[in-house]
Amino acid sequence: MANKQHGFFSHQTLEKNIGLMIIASILVVSFAGLVQIIPLFFQHSTTQAAPGIEPYSALRLMGRDVYIREGCVGCHSQQVRMLQAEVQRYGSYSEAAESVYDYPFLWGSKRTGPDLARVGGRYSDEWHRIHLRDPRLVVPESNMPSYPWLQHASLDGQNVQDRMRALRKLGVPYTDTEIDAAPGDIAGKTEEDALVAYLQGLGVGLRQARQAEAEQARQAAGQGAGAQGN
Repeated sequence: MANKQHGFFSHQTLEKNIGLMIIASILVVSFAGLVQIIPLFFQHSTTQAAPGIEPYSALRLMGRDVYIREGCVGCHSQQVRMLQAEVQRYGSYSEAAESVYDYPFLWGSKRTGPDLARVGGRYSDEWHRIHLRDPRLVVPESNMPSYPWLQHASLDGQNVQDRMRALRKLGVPYTDTEIDAAPGDIAGKTEEDALVAYLQGLGVGLRQARQAEAEQARQAAGQGAGAQGN
């Protein structure tokens, strides 16, 4: 019986040619990824900041850089997943619109320590300072490293201006006034001050915006009920 001829892209041909199989797999996965990712760049919910989300202040921006430099993202995520247990523990699940000003994003992929996406305002500034200098003083079972040197490290005003200008090129709407005022905003501050300020702001803007929306809804409902009663 004559050998049956198979097309170049037939299943049998791919099985016999590992190089062709690899190339075909890369093409298929790449195409599927583009189909899934590209539309996100045009969706309002992923390209516009969520209510209450604003560009980082100069002090918080420097604190975010300290957070990245010290490897905090290696042990802490900043992404509350859409799971009931996580929402009950940490608060509302995270949305893409919360991270529009984050370059790079710090969602993380490991939780040696707790998620920090909603940590802002949950503890006092003093608690955070003690926790950074010696975590065991406030959480005896903690395996987090100590960062006592942050309280002595001063911030660089020129550095923060350069960072804000770079972020503006990426789309973060910093104004010239904000950039010019940045050195004065961080004058006399330490890296510890900056990191505490960064942590204390995580999740706060969105939380306050939602509370304001809920209050407006309650007031509107009350006014509607009053009008019906009259």
